[in-house]
Amino acid sequence: MDPELKKILEETHALAKDNHKMLRAIRRDQWLGFIGKIIVWAIVLAVPLFLYQRYFEPIISDVTGTASTTPSGLFGLPTSAETQKLINYFKAGH
Repeated sequence: MDPELKKILEETHALAKDNHKMLRAIRRDQWLGFIGKIIVWAIVLAVPLFLYQRYFEPIISDVTGTASTTPSGLFGLPTSAETQKLINYFKAGH
């Protein structure tokens, strides 16, 4: 084999190996980024639900009087009367 041709072939082989390493690193980073996004979105969606259940639901149920009834406002949101009760509850210092 011609020495010049052999040198070109070895350089091409080295470039292919380097390219393969870079592509594997890119794919690994893509997977880690994807898993990271899933974890971040799970936290973003779970934390407000946890906070509502842990802290706000007991306060709201104390104000409304019962925990089993749902608010009668639009889309299940509290009515203005229930909101006023909650404001008065906080002003009273409870």
